[in-house]
Amino acid sequence: MKAYTKPGGYHLAIISILLLILVSGCSITRGIKKDQSIVHKITMKGVDKEFALAAPTYVDKEQQPNNWINLQLYYLFSNHGKKDIGEPPAVLDSDLVEFSRNQIERFLQSKGYLKVKVADSISIKKQKAELIFTATEGPLFHIRKIQDSIADPKVRALYRVNRKRFSHVQPGGRFDTDSLAYDRDAFYQIMKENGYYDFYRQYINYTYDSTFRSSVVDIVMYVVNPVGKSSHPVYRLNNTLITIATTDGQTSGKADTLQVDSEFRYVDYSHKFAPRTVIDYIFQHKGQLYDADRQTLTTSRLSELNVFRNVPNPTYTKLPDSTNRLNTKIDIVPLKQFSDRVDAEFLFNSGQYGYNLANTFTDRDVFKNAAILQLKVNWSVLYDKGGSISNSQGIENNDLTIGGNLIYPRIISPFDLAMPGKYGVPHTTFSSNYQLFYEAGLVQRTSLTNAITYDFAELANKTHTITPIDIEFSRGVIDPIAQNILAEKDLYAYSYLIGRTIFTAGSQYTYQFNANKLNTFTNFLYLRGSIDVGGNTLDLLAHLFNSPRDSTGERQLLGYTFAQYAKVETDFRVYHNFGGERELVFRINPGVGVPYGNSSQLKFKDSTYVGGLIFEKNFYAGGANDMRAWLPRTLGPGEFNRATFYGPPGTTLKPSRGDSLRTRLKYLDQFGEIKIISNLEYRYKLADDFFGSVLRGAVFMDAGNVWRLHAQEGVPNVQFSLNDILPGTAIDFGTGLRFDVGFFVFRLDAAFKFKDPQFTGSNQWVLIDHFDELFYNGPFKKTYEIDNSGDTYNFMQLNFGVGMPF
Repeated sequence: MKAYTKPGGYHLAIISILLLILVSGCSITRGIKKDQSIVHKITMKGVDKEFALAAPTYVDKEQQPNNWINLQLYYLFSNHGKKDIGEPPAVLDSDLVEFSRNQIERFLQSKGYLKVKVADSISIKKQKAELIFTATEGPLFHIRKIQDSIADPKVRALYRVNRKRFSHVQPGGRFDTDSLAYDRDAFYQIMKENGYYDFYRQYINYTYDSTFRSSVVDIVMYVVNPVGKSSHPVYRLNNTLITIATTDGQTSGKADTLQVDSEFRYVDYSHKFAPRTVIDYIFQHKGQLYDADRQTLTTSRLSELNVFRNVPNPTYTKLPDSTNRLNTKIDIVPLKQFSDRVDAEFLFNSGQYGYNLANTFTDRDVFKNAAILQLKVNWSVLYDKGGSISNSQGIENNDLTIGGNLIYPRIISPFDLAMPGKYGVPHTTFSSNYQLFYEAGLVQRTSLTNAITYDFAELANKTHTITPIDIEFSRGVIDPIAQNILAEKDLYAYSYLIGRTIFTAGSQYTYQFNANKLNTFTNFLYLRGSIDVGGNTLDLLAHLFNSPRDSTGERQLLGYTFAQYAKVETDFRVYHNFGGERELVFRINPGVGVPYGNSSQLKFKDSTYVGGLIFEKNFYAGGANDMRAWLPRTLGPGEFNRATFYGPPGTTLKPSRGDSLRTRLKYLDQFGEIKIISNLEYRYKLADDFFGSVLRGAVFMDAGNVWRLHAQEGVPNVQFSLNDILPGTAIDFGTGLRFDVGFFVFRLDAAFKFKDPQFTGSNQWVLIDHFDELFYNGPFKKTYEIDNSGDTYNFMQLNFGVGMPF
């Protein structure tokens, strides 16, 4: 970890890498022969604007102008093609130019310009070639009429009933062979959904007549019968054989064999699964028409159980009689029952750095019904080079979480509920988690959470998560010295927040819209909304039994104070695709938590304190997934300034505060009941192959903060109000790299503070005012270090993580 303690070291390393890439590729013609040219530009002329963007894509791949970064990566790492990194230079090839001209001409013909002619020319300057394609399109042909010629009357009826629903080919529309191909595939799918197991695309053909002078086309759609038959046969399903192999795919030796009923026969060589585990997710049954959709649904749901490695499409065998029935065979290979995964993340920002280590053990087949048991351990340590009052080694805090989840692939309920598996596998999760948070010299907090959660899909793009029972117990033990300091300074709110023992019983609900599109490159909206309500049932019981109150005025049950609150959070995003893998994402993530009832007001000595949320329910800002230029828990609330509130070290400006207390409360006193975070991020692809991964880039801007729900005594401008939103909003911007290795994404982001609300007025625009101190210590940073007990100010924050930020 010592490598992270030198201020500015990693900044210089990143700049050096970027400069190396820049210097390595000053010329795009580097590395080609003198008699060669590199394709630098493609120009399209005479092409209708509707197809102007698509037409250049029909130029051969080897004649496409290079992505500049991909080319530099090739020059820097590929060693003249010996390694497959980046992309080689697009060297001009006249044969491929002619091929490209022909492809563009055929593309425009397919879009209705049946008489189009395309010419090509090449302009070369300093070994840089411009390819110029000039189209003479001629008239655009439209469809005059559409007819069908279908020999089988049942197939003809099926086509005519469904045509308006799926067809992209309509009278008066532009003639387009892509639309004809779409219609062909769509009707083929309809046939496969209605029992026509033996139907093939080759039975569907189109002819069109474009000999008319008025630039119109007549289309006839043909569906022919199988050779030697007067109609297409319709098939129904018969029996189903389910075979589960061992984890290495073997089907030898003794197997668990069972004739489940008159329909299903079950053979399990792995000896690990009960028959209902698989049968419950088979959506095609005896006597039904063959349906390709039900086949796909069966395969998808069995795969989503996350206990099988390979679930291929079922195979079908025709019965030897003339009944047109199909026997089904489903072959499955399970995953290994036990697995173990280790994850690690690092954060570093000059003097502050730390790590997060996690281990997850998984048993994929508990009780032989595909229930999954997960045991997790997560350990986080945060260091501060300035050390702490009670720990000269610089360990700021430790956070240990131990938990377990038992996940059943069905809804377990005392009620007889229909299994909602059409759009996804439903789950029932029993979870239990123990957390220990320890900060030397301040507090040790332990918490235990137990919950039952149901999740299911209403539709493919609508999912629900319901937690009817969530019982949380937490206890805080404050260091005696810190407790005395808090009492001396009358900071009962902090003592109450981190040092009390409290429990609550509540419920949560989460709704997600379009979560199934998050890994696609399309235009869509995403919404995630959640509500968390706790303590209402406990409050009712407390009033019924007239339970006693503690010293702060809160009611107790079973000798413990309980919390009462409501918390709402929303994550709304807009995804806009610019073609390919270029997209712009806007996100706004507001949330509010409101303590009420038993947590609304507290009595401390002679004063009344407006109650707050329990420690674990508050919002915090900063980190790799929201305000990326700040470390977690180091932003806000509002315009909160730690130096102003606690006073500079060694001064008597604020005798009621102290440097000792300021250091002890570090990373714990910046929280709020209200959060508003917004992000704008542009994502794009840099290289298809960068050391075995797809390399993508991003530029982003983050804005937001957390605020307190009510004004706090002695702490100005931390409460939420319309007038304080803009002054209290932090802004950062930055850039990042994403290394997509298929199963997950490694992410490295560099974010820069632009507007910091801990300062006042125009001084908030820190990067504008102090840009010259971006990578070195000047007067601003030195003054900040003096006023903040040795803490350093860093404009840049590096975040390394797994997965996308949102």
